[in-house]
Amino acid sequence: MSGPDVLVDIAGLVKSFGRFPALRGLDLQVTRGEVHGFLGPNGAGKSTTIRVLLGLLRADAGTVTLLGKDPWADVVELHRRLAYVPGDVSLWPGMTGGEAIDLLGALRGGIDERRRAELVERFELDPTKRGRQYSKGNRQKVAIVAALASDVELLILDEPTSGLDPLMEKVFQEVVREATARGTTVLLSSHILAELESLADRLSIIRDGRVVQSGTLADLRGQTHTTIHATLGRTPDRETLAFFHDVHLDGDRFSATVESTRIGEAMTLLAPTGLTSLTVEPPSLESLFLRLYGDDTPAEATR
Repeated sequence: MSGPDVLVDIAGLVKSFGRFPALRGLDLQVTRGEVHGFLGPNGAGKSTTIRVLLGLLRADAGTVTLLGKDPWADVVELHRRLAYVPGDVSLWPGMTGGEAIDLLGALRGGIDERRRAELVERFELDPTKRGRQYSKGNRQKVAIVAALASDVELLILDEPTSGLDPLMEKVFQEVVREATARGTTVLLSSHILAELESLADRLSIIRDGRVVQSGTLADLRGQTHTTIHATLGRTPDRETLAFFHDVHLDGDRFSATVESTRIGEAMTLLAPTGLTSLTVEPPSLESLFLRLYGDDTPAEATR
């Protein structure tokens, strides 16, 4: 798919640093009005991709189109149409948070003052403090408020909730949903699975510089296993048990996993066992992520 509804269009992106290949032919498309989750552990290539999109790095090979423009050649124009929040915000030490918000908004072509005031209140941010006085979490809040108060077409958010407490993470999710309701498109890069599971309309999972899975959460869940918990009148026969994976039997209690596309078959097989209760647990994003990464998954990638 391409055209005016594709705001981010990357094909075959390659970027190396010396002998280290950070991106190995990455493909990514973000369509208008969606929250597109960009998922992978630290070092997978998410931030390098974003730096190419922002015109901070030049691609070695492949094609990159952002809002219909070339991010390397048209960087000034593009930065007035998008807002970016990095995972580790640096502020001018002697400038207040409020002044930083206004400056960043001016660089993007304007700010919604009513929304700015509302966001400052919701994020419990003191805009009179100077940059040097802010904690990491409060520096993140300044950047988030500046981005979401700006009237832009695209938000590029790279680990934006780093340093925020759980209450502020919840506020962040609320304001992102409100932004998409206004028609803003969001590319959200994160290794926090719960955040992406809550917000993303579509997801692209990156491994070793390539996107290895992309689709809606329902699409991705269909590619992994669903967990079944049941209470049975008798033990299933050997043929029935062979249909399932990770089978556990404890008296009349049965649990197992099955391909998500074969739930109907599973119920048919269990019916003759005197089934008295059945609970179906949809596969989580974490289970899909662990299947793709296996033993290579860092602990922080499953928060």
